[in-house]
Amino acid sequence: MSGFDTMAVFPAPGLAGSESLSNADTHEDVSPADIAVGVIIGRSSEYFDFFVFGIACVLVFPALLFPYLSKLDGTLMAFAIFALAFVARPVGTALSMAVQRRWGRATKLTIALFLLGVCTVGMAFLPSYQQAGMHAIAALIVLRLGQGLALGGSWDGLPSLLAMSAPPQRRGWYSMIGQLGAPLGFVLAASLFAYLYARLDADEFLNWGWRYAFFVAFAINVVALFARLRLVVGQSYTQLLQQRELEPMGVLQLMRDQGRNVVIGAFAALASFALFHLVTIFPLSWISLYSDQSVTQVLGVQIVGALCAAVAMVFSGWLADRVGRRNTLGAMACLIGIFSFLAPWLLEAGTLGGNLFIIGGFVLLGLSYGQASGTVTANFSSRYRYTGAALSSDMAWLIGAAFAPLVALGVSSRFGLVGLGGYLLSGALCTLLALAINRAVEAKE
Repeated sequence: MSGFDTMAVFPAPGLAGSESLSNADTHEDVSPADIAVGVIIGRSSEYFDFFVFGIACVLVFPALLFPYLSKLDGTLMAFAIFALAFVARPVGTALSMAVQRRWGRATKLTIALFLLGVCTVGMAFLPSYQQAGMHAIAALIVLRLGQGLALGGSWDGLPSLLAMSAPPQRRGWYSMIGQLGAPLGFVLAASLFAYLYARLDADEFLNWGWRYAFFVAFAINVVALFARLRLVVGQSYTQLLQQRELEPMGVLQLMRDQGRNVVIGAFAALASFALFHLVTIFPLSWISLYSDQSVTQVLGVQIVGALCAAVAMVFSGWLADRVGRRNTLGAMACLIGIFSFLAPWLLEAGTLGGNLFIIGGFVLLGLSYGQASGTVTANFSSRYRYTGAALSSDMAWLIGAAFAPLVALGVSSRFGLVGLGGYLLSGALCTLLALAINRAVEAKE
């Protein structure tokens, strides 16, 4: 869910800048500002959908769907359903590549975003367990799987185009732009829930208030659909993709020929992805279960943290262009490893410690996630890069982030917060190992 289109900023290799743009933009006039806005809108809508669901896993679904369980067990069940979208995402990528080969990129993206919007708004009409019993839980599972399939199908190749078009000295900066959708999407989702939770009493919020967040998500998806389509159907975008052989291919063929690069790409960003849900979703669940701090206060601190993450992402772009993207990612993995030892102590230190965990975690997330997109996609040859980058991202989400809230809450509630630290540390070590393997492979080749 990341990337930035540079097609109207950088000329294609071997062409002068003016010739590149004049040859490509024969049917439309797309400015760099238009592209940046379109990319950020598209990414923010996807993150908003997933953060709305993640927050609802803490504030809504345990009571709505699992009233027969304790609050802890209900939250764990909700987090298990939360993970299903990331399990379905690689399947969505594989199916969408087949759709694109047959009917084109615009058709694929329209289907994906339509499915994402339908599944999201469908959740707004979800009945309670008292009304529908296990059928309500089954409906949420189906809709969540649909979200995952849709997200896999929403891949548009922007990170791959960036990796092959951006000047080497500016790749860190432009890679960061698309990642800004993450903190923006979280700020919107957390702000909306904080407002609803503060304005309504408990019964009103649980009966109908929370549903407005999912209706808003559907409306944002409609806007994002038109913004994304304006890009992908443009001749300039299509021509640059074709020049760089960025076309979809079968996932089985990719894994057979360059599966090693998919694995390295997934693990290289694991520290960032492991941290992702542990500062956005997990703290709300832990603090609401084991602290007297109010939900609106926690969401308020997280909103501040997300804004700090956005600033940190901008800094990561500047830093990566000076010391290298992989060096930046490795350094941030080391910092996340150090943070893993501090995290249990901070969360056990009361309100102040919890707030410091959230703010510090978000800053680290911004620094690392800002450069987590496509850092090792250069390993793929041109014809494999479009699908390879998509599948590497899918696997990073699945391995690093999908089960993070479930595992962290389950282990921490049983054995203490040391389990949270261990989870973060394992992600940091995996990133460092993958980067070392990647460096060795490149040196050998």
